[in-house]
Amino acid sequence: MNQDYIQANEWSILEEGFDGERVKSSESLFSIGNGVMGQRANFEEHYSGPSFQGSYIGGVYYPDKTKVGWWKNGYPEYFAKVLNAPNWIGINVFVNDEALDLFTCKKVEGFKRELNMKEGFHRRSFIATLPNDIEISVKATRFLSIVEDELGAIDFEIEVLNSDAEVRFEPYLDGGITNTDANWEERFWKTLEVKSEANKGFVLSKTLKTEFHVNTYMQSEVLLNGEKQNVDFTETKTENQLTFSYALKAEKGQKLSLRKYAGYVTDMNHKRSDLVEAASKVLDYATKAGFSKLLQEQKEAWAKIWEMADITIEGDVKAQQGIRFNIFQLNQTYLGKDERLNIGPKGFTGEKYGGSTYWDTEAYCIPFYMATKDQQVARNLLTYRYNHLDKAIENAEKLGFPNGAALYPMVTMNGEESHNEWEITFEEIHRNGAMVYAIYNYVRYTGDFDYIPEKGLEVMIAIARFWQQRVNFSKDRNKYVMLGVTGPNEYENNVHNNWYTNYLAKWCIEYCLETIEKVKDAYAEDYERVMGKTKINEGELAKWKEVAENMYFPYSEEHEVFLQQDGFLDKEIVPIAELDKSQRPINQKWSWDRILRSCYIKQADVLQGFYFFEDHFSKKELEKHFDYYEPITVHESSLSPCVHSIQAALLGRTKQAYDFYLRTSRLDLDDYNKEVEQGCHITSMAGTWMSIVEGFGGMRVKDDQLSFNPTIPEDWKSYSFKVNFRDQILKVKVSAENTIFHLEGENLIEINVNGKAVEVQPNQEFAV
Repeated sequence: MNQDYIQANEWSILEEGFDGERVKSSESLFSIGNGVMGQRANFEEHYSGPSFQGSYIGGVYYPDKTKVGWWKNGYPEYFAKVLNAPNWIGINVFVNDEALDLFTCKKVEGFKRELNMKEGFHRRSFIATLPNDIEISVKATRFLSIVEDELGAIDFEIEVLNSDAEVRFEPYLDGGITNTDANWEERFWKTLEVKSEANKGFVLSKTLKTEFHVNTYMQSEVLLNGEKQNVDFTETKTENQLTFSYALKAEKGQKLSLRKYAGYVTDMNHKRSDLVEAASKVLDYATKAGFSKLLQEQKEAWAKIWEMADITIEGDVKAQQGIRFNIFQLNQTYLGKDERLNIGPKGFTGEKYGGSTYWDTEAYCIPFYMATKDQQVARNLLTYRYNHLDKAIENAEKLGFPNGAALYPMVTMNGEESHNEWEITFEEIHRNGAMVYAIYNYVRYTGDFDYIPEKGLEVMIAIARFWQQRVNFSKDRNKYVMLGVTGPNEYENNVHNNWYTNYLAKWCIEYCLETIEKVKDAYAEDYERVMGKTKINEGELAKWKEVAENMYFPYSEEHEVFLQQDGFLDKEIVPIAELDKSQRPINQKWSWDRILRSCYIKQADVLQGFYFFEDHFSKKELEKHFDYYEPITVHESSLSPCVHSIQAALLGRTKQAYDFYLRTSRLDLDDYNKEVEQGCHITSMAGTWMSIVEGFGGMRVKDDQLSFNPTIPEDWKSYSFKVNFRDQILKVKVSAENTIFHLEGENLIEINVNGKAVEVQPNQEFAV
């Protein structure tokens, strides 16, 4: 833990007291989004102190030219940037011509900030003494509508406390923004037109290279003590900016409010010629409804999300706050409405990592969306990858793998690889296996095998082809080996025979061969289509089988564990507990050379394989590997604690599982890795959900049924969650005394609890 200023609360993220040192961290933590767009929690008014301004639109990106010291053949030409979009939240505020700026105020008192997760809004309040000694009270409320997802709304209220004064609100749109994360410090946007129609404002712009066209729009209204005012306004236009200015006289104690409706419309959803008209329609809807009604609609929409997605924890407020923060951010990032979108590792909270899609989606996020949404949402995530198959085949061809082999990108916006770190772009190929595992996991959970003949089998075949071509035959070992890879543990580069990668490749091939036979028997028409399209022959299938049956896996007879890779035992194995805390995190304290030569593991690697393929190994084998690898794991990836929490729970180590859970659920709230100001770790938040449902709840799918082996941390009175399993909603509540199941549906469901088969009747509670 590196910060503790966030107050414990079950439904809100709360901060009290203004501290300029915390501004950028809070901008991340209090971010808002609606699945289509999002923004960091920047102040609406001008702030001259250190800040990281960011607003983002799903699917809108820029191909920033790769910047390296020397070029390697096959290197991606660009790194996909999550674009900081034109700023629409800005409201300059002047009181007797003195600007409101918390960085320059004489005094800031009563500062409070709230991210209300239950109802989906951000609110900030404070009392400020300006340099001219005017004292004002401010309350600003902002949300991004999940009902009308092109719309955001702000209510900015000022009360002058110690005198009469003139208050001037200057809402503006600014297209002249830049990215914090840029290789060449170039601009990514070109403003095409700044225009106004009555009190509506528009900044039309396009991205360079990719040419996404975006209309950033606004309309405002002014209120005095809650009553709308007809106020004359002036407007100022520059090349990139439009500002409206509203001035009012306020008596001491009167409340003045500016309500601003604004957002983006893009050519992803509208004709370019219709962008102004589309924005105008949204503004007409917003101003007719009014701020209060829009906020009420927001609260009702979030209530529906929480009805299914909520996890309750009794007896531990910090744990409760942590899981709700994770669930809230996941839903702010992706709601499953648009199969063109995906779940970026920072969501709408920052720019680090670039790209909208990593293997995190397939490995961590799909289980959350399968269980808390309609299964179509998870299907959309799989379809996203199917739609990128041709690009994945191109990616493999660029690296010398022909014949329809596919290498899915480590980072992408459109299916093309756009990550430019050599050891990740070219070596971290285990991401390919996550694509197939996600298909398997989806079918296992939903029962929707139809997806495989329709789309999934083509992906599986292309990936199996890649694995067969990527291995070498070692005469010395008389086995197939995998050279020059990076496993999930990114603190090891260019290693040979990473166990996880080899095991995943073997499994992918075997699963594909097995599935081809199933499709051949039950889906003859699809079988003929796919076989004809992929041009597979029996000789190729035989070669796959040979590779899978003869894959090499490094193993230590002395320690009775699979080795992370060849040569792992050449390292000095020193438990992390013996490393001085001043050396942590090592990725910020040590040289890269020192990290690579150390035994320390960034995240689950061998144990990631044991998580995916739990049924392939005994609990004794898991325990052996857990005890060997966890003590040398530094958990400096956000994806690490959740996997270890699940496995610790399976091993009956509930206290250790709880400690890992608290770390994953509060990774950002407590800033464990000293980096939250760059944005939140969105994709790992799905792992937090898994650490409760799969970890403490022990939920698995076995023999086509749900299975539970629940346990509960010592300090918890109870916890509960819901899962949508094959269109039936099952609520599970676990306490120290029992586990209660409640089924919402029409048909009974057979489940397994603690190794025993039980039947749960519809709309009845069943206790075990």
